[in-house]
Amino acid sequence: MEMSLERKMRFYRIVKLVLLAFLIAVGVSLLTEYIRVESNKPENTISFSGHGEVTAVPDIANVYFTISKDAKTVKEAQALVAGIEKKSLDSLKANNVLEKDIKTANASFYPKYEYRQAVCPPIPMGAGTAGVTVNPSSAYYCPPSKQVITGYTASESITVKIRNTDDVGKIMQELGTLGVTDLSGPNFSIDNEDGLKAAARKKAIDDAKAKAEVLARDLGVHLGKITSFSEGGNYPTPIYAKTMMADSVSGSGAPAQLPKGENTITSDVTITYEIR
Repeated sequence: MEMSLERKMRFYRIVKLVLLAFLIAVGVSLLTEYIRVESNKPENTISFSGHGEVTAVPDIANVYFTISKDAKTVKEAQALVAGIEKKSLDSLKANNVLEKDIKTANASFYPKYEYRQAVCPPIPMGAGTAGVTVNPSSAYYCPPSKQVITGYTASESITVKIRNTDDVGKIMQELGTLGVTDLSGPNFSIDNEDGLKAAARKKAIDDAKAKAEVLARDLGVHLGKITSFSEGGNYPTPIYAKTMMADSVSGSGAPAQLPKGENTITSDVTITYEIR
């Protein structure tokens, strides 16, 4: 029996759809393979490094000190620390140091221990081993020793930002006479380095671009888009006053004038270009 016309038309439509789906699948597969091959092709690139730096006079100084005291009880030790802390804060405020620039870095207390051994009673005459006699007046220590709390240590560490750097010597000298345990600094730095970092980065980028243009011209190539960028920097190293403690504790003579010098902010960048 011959296939009716309607069934033939339906059959042809199905064949067309199957064939179209097959062609689409093949096209997608070929396109995917092309993209994979193109993406795996090695890029022709060239990299350039650039360096930039700016200098500035430090406008702040950071000072660090610790107050540590021993006492029989925690309360007594903390009271001693609080007394010196109040004198220190009063001195800082009298020298126009802002309250927001004074910060407690750490506060703690801990017990002090001592190892002790009990003295045992003398061994009676004739009680020694192997016929050895012991002088009844002699004493010996009974093992083991035991740990005994003898007191407590309270400690507080404070950091101070001094905005008027000309007053650093005077402020440290006063703190050294108030009973602080440790006093270190100053660490001269720049309060807002973001603008200086941006300026150093701009110089480094300009340096790298200038090198790229010269080399591209010499090689006879054209620079394409930037494919990667990286930056590193060597920021200011703290400057510490080495002889400040002796002058501060003695409290004699005029306050030391501490040279601030200059801080150098640097930026090193690497820029990679496509070449064609």
